[in-house]
Amino acid sequence: MKKLIIIIIALCLGSCSQPEQNSDESDSDSISSTTKSMPEKIPDDFNFSVQFGVGKKNEINTFKGTVTKDLISDGTATTEIILTDLELNDIYEKMKEVNIIETKTFIPEPIDGMVCVQQPHGEDIWEIIIKGETIIYSFSEEYCEPTNDAEELMDLRNYVFDIIKSKDEYKELPPSKGGYD
Repeated sequence: MKKLIIIIIALCLGSCSQPEQNSDESDSDSISSTTKSMPEKIPDDFNFSVQFGVGKKNEINTFKGTVTKDLISDGTATTEIILTDLELNDIYEKMKEVNIIETKTFIPEPIDGMVCVQQPHGEDIWEIIIKGETIIYSFSEEYCEPTNDAEELMDLRNYVFDIIKSKDEYKELPPSKGGYD
């Protein structure tokens, strides 16, 4: 079991913590991988999606203007929800606070050669477009002691989800039935 955890950690260190970015250095407002700073104002092309929870069945997707809710034993339900300009600006400001374009670390350092894991666990996949660049993060909530970067993105996801849950369209979705063991 120790060897399996160490192998998983080694595999993920190279791929799980690096954002995928496409850069266009000719635009002075573009995101530079050397400066790692976001444009001050929200870009016109800013959009994001986040899939989260057990099986990543919940999704908030501003590209499509949809939200999908995990109904657990009843499958999923999707509805249209459009975030206001003010809500998008607030979310963008939160992303600036955590410097969403900066390289993140999601795998905790082993303590005495071990990493505590839990089941079941949620997973998050973020896809964010800023100034034509795509940033993708994928991380698991399986670790008992998540990294600061994982905690920041979970807080960001919860902030966005709280906005979504306050909307009538979301409230009209059926309730979830059952649970995950």
